[in-house]
Order: sequence, then structure tokens, then C-alpha cells
Amino acid sequence: MSAKSSLRFRPGFRVLTVLLAAGLTLLLPVGCGRDGATSASGGAGKPGGRPGGRPGGKSGQAPVPVAVAKAVRGPIATYFHATATLEAEKQAQVLARVGGLVDRLPCEEGDEVGVGQILLTIQNDEYRLKVQQARARTANLQAKFDRLQAMLEEQLVTQEEFEAARSDLESAQADEGLARMNLSYTEVRAPFAGRITERLVDVGQNVSPGTPLVVLADFHPLLAKVHVPSREFHKLQRNQQVELVLDSSGGAITGRIKLISPVIDPASGTIKLTVEIPDYPEDVRPGDFAEVKIVTELRPNALLVPRASVLTDQGETVVYVPTTNQDDEPTVVAERRVVEVGFTDDDHAEITAGLGEGEEVVVRGQRSLKHGTPVKVLTDESPVAGS
Repeated sequence: MSAKSSLRFRPGFRVLTVLLAAGLTLLLPVGCGRDGATSASGGAGKPGGRPGGRPGGKSGQAPVPVAVAKAVRGPIATYFHATATLEAEKQAQVLARVGGLVDRLPCEEGDEVGVGQILLTIQNDEYRLKVQQARARTANLQAKFDRLQAMLEEQLVTQEEFEAARSDLESAQADEGLARMNLSYTEVRAPFAGRITERLVDVGQNVSPGTPLVVLADFHPLLAKVHVPSREFHKLQRNQQVELVLDSSGGAITGRIKLISPVIDPASGTIKLTVEIPDYPEDVRPGDFAEVKIVTELRPNALLVPRASVLTDQGETVVYVPTTNQDDEPTVVAERRVVEVGFTDDDHAEITAGLGEGEEVVVRGQRSLKHGTPVKVLTDESPVAGS
């Protein structure tokens, strides 16, 4: 049999040849495409979106408008917060010291009174008569004593008779003084300057000694008593300034620590502080609630940024700092900066690491930023960190 006849009878060889050729044709473009993809990936892996390197701008992305503020030096403190009820410095029930009918009420609830001012009067006819009676008896015994003293000099009376006359006179003088004192008690006077907070009797009412008549309180200054943990004891001192926020109006007032208890309450482990509030608005009254803020530690020269600029991202505390990239066409982009935060208050945060004085941080628009995002700084809206 010839070679030509042999090939005619082997069709599988031709099919295998065609399949091998087709496979080589498909493999060649795939290899070229992989090289190109690897090259493109290498360009994207450069430090454009990685925190910690110099940020690179994203081509074609519109800049995000942001406002910035500088990190500045200033004071910041930690506070102990508590609530307290405002109290009058002095408050007392004024009691009747003699009995009788209430005759007159020259003062009413809410009136300001001075020390010694008459609050009410009790009918005093009986007490005036007792004074007259005591005065007459004293005058009679005084005359008798004077006669016996002259007679004693002439030895016309004994020493015992003279001493008895002296004793009787002194007793009468004491009775007269008591009668006058009881007469004075019919005019009930203010023991201290203050305001009448409650009237407890009416005109014509019969009172006896010890009956409460009015409640008098001294509103200047007001006091707030708070209990702080004993561990804060060494951080507090007398005359230290205290901030208070009124519950009724939301207004802020200032006080000072007047007294620090020398003992620790064993049941609660706290120390009682008495805060004095010398000046306050006219509408503030005892009984109002207030939030008390007491400085426990002050750092006078801390590096501060607005609190709104500090974010928590992926378990890290960060701020965004506007910076200029190093591309052929320089643009301002957001740099994600990891920082360490110390004290914070309502407005500011202390930066202890990761940021320098004078550097700017984004305070508006920061929540829509990522590392390398192009930004447009709106300088006319930039708040000041220390304002």
C-alpha cells in the first residue's frame, strides 16, 4: 500500500493538527493581555490612596468643599459633673416669743426686709401694763432702799434689814426688765436681712410662744451642695471657680468652692462641697436645679483643635489635613492623619501626638473624605479653633 493511501485512512491525525493550531492562537493574546494588566495594576499600587504616604489626587474627581481651622495652643480641663439644688445661705422659721393676738402684718411673702425690720405685731396692751406695774414696784423699792441706806449710816437699822431691801430692789429691777423684754417681743423683727418666703399666720390669729410666724431666707449668696468622689479630693481647693448651668433657663452662672468637708462619707465614699454663688440673674430662686461642673485638672497650654474635626475610623482616631500633592499638576488633597487625643470638652479636643501647632484640620465636610480626596478650602468660612 502507498503512503498516499495510508494518509487517506488516518482522519484523526488531521483533526488533532487543527485543534493544536487553534489552541496556540487563543493562548497568544491571553499572555499579552496579562502583561498589560500587571503593568496597570502596578501604577495603581503607588501611594495614592494609602494612609501614611503622600496622598495623590484622583484624576477627574471634583474637589470636595471643606472648611478648616488651625491647631492652636490654649487651656483645656477635665470636669466633674454633678447636679445640685440651689439653696439660700440662711433660712429660718421666725417663732413667736410671747402669746397673744396677731395685730398687724406690715410685710408679705416675697418682700425684702432688713435686719431688725418689723415683720408683724402682737397686741401688747397687757404687756404694757405689766411694764408699768413692774416699774412702779421698782420705784417703791428704790425709795425704800435709799431711806434704809441713809439710816444705816446713822446706825438706825441693822445690816440685815439693809441687805434685804437691796435684794428686793434687785428682784424688782429684774422683773421690770423681763416685762420690758416681753413687751419688745410683741414686735416680731427680722433676725437677719432676707426675703419672706412664707407667711404662716393671719391677722387676728391667737398665737402662743413657739408658734411659727414666717419663714425668712437670705438669697445672697445662693449655695449649692454637691458630693464628689473622694479620689478627687486632692484636686480641689477653696475659692476654686465652679461653673453651673441652670435647669430652668439653661443659663450659665459662676460660683466658687466655699467649704470642703474634712471627712469622707463612709456610705458613699464622697466628700461634700459647698459652692457659693454670689451673683446670679434676678429670676433665679432657691430650689432651682443646676448642673455643676468642677475643674479637676487644667492643662493651660494644650494643642487644641475643634472637636468636630476628630473622627473615629476603623478603630483609629483621625483628622484630615489639607495638603498639596507632588503630581505634575499640584492639587490640594485630604491627608488622613492618625492622632492621639487627650482631654476633650464641648468645643475642643487636645491633640497629644500626630499633629503640629499651626497645622490646619478639616472641620466641615470631613465625613465625606478619604485619604487623597481632592478638596477645595473655603477660607471665608473657616472657624478658629480657639474661638
